[in-house]
Amino acid sequence: MQNLRKNEVILSGKIATSPVFSHEVIGERFYEMILDVKRLSGAVDSLPVTISERLMKTIDFTDFQQGDEIEISGDFRSHNQEVDGKSKLLLSVFCKSVSPKSSQIDKNQIDLLGYVCKPPTYRVTPLNRQINDLLLAVNRQNRKSDYIPLIIWGRNATMAKDYKVGDCVGIKGRVQSRKFNKTIGEVSEERTAYEVSVQEVYEYLPKLEKHLIFDEDSALKTPDDASLGRG
Repeated sequence: MQNLRKNEVILSGKIATSPVFSHEVIGERFYEMILDVKRLSGAVDSLPVTISERLMKTIDFTDFQQGDEIEISGDFRSHNQEVDGKSKLLLSVFCKSVSPKSSQIDKNQIDLLGYVCKPPTYRVTPLNRQINDLLLAVNRQNRKSDYIPLIIWGRNATMAKDYKVGDCVGIKGRVQSRKFNKTIGEVSEERTAYEVSVQEVYEYLPKLEKHLIFDEDSALKTPDDASLGRG
C-alpha cells in the first residue's frame, strides 16, 4: 500500500484569545489560541490553533492579541491526552505560516487524504437527513498519524457508509466547532467538539477517483439538526 497523505488547512478570522504557552520541543516554545472563523450563515466556529514562538517573532503586522485578524495555513493535528483517567483525543490546527487577513470573508478550507480507521457510523435523523461519522487516519512525514473525526451529510453520507477500514479516502470541507452537553453523574457540562464537516468525499483508487459533492451550507436549514442522534 502506498503511504498516501495530504493535510492542508487554510483559516482566516479574528483572534478570540491571546496565545497561551502550551509546550516546548527542543527549545522551541509553542502557544495555543482560539481563532473565530465566521461561516456564510453568520455562525462562528471557534477553532484551536497552535503556533510557534519563532513564527510569531517573524511577523511584524500583528501582536497576536485578542481582536487581531489573521490568515493562517497549516495542518489539522491530533494527540492523545489522559483526562480523568481516560484517553482523550485533542485536536488543533498547527500553524505553518501566517499573514494578514486577505479578504472580508473568512476562509475555512481543509483538504485531507488518509485511511479509514474505524467502521463508519451511518444514521438517519428524525428529519430524514443522512449523517455519517468517520474517523480518518492521516499520515505525517515523521511516521506519526493524526486521527481526524469527520461528519458527512446527505448523498455523501450514504456513499461513505460502505467504506471499510483501510480504504484510502480524500475529503474537502471545513473545520468546525460544536457545543454539546455531557452528563457525568447528575451534573451536565457544556463541552466543545472539533471535527471536519465534509463537502466533498472520494475514495482513492488506482486510475479512478469516485466523487460526490454536497453543498452543506445551502442544504442544511436547521442548525440544531447536526446534533440530532449524536452522543
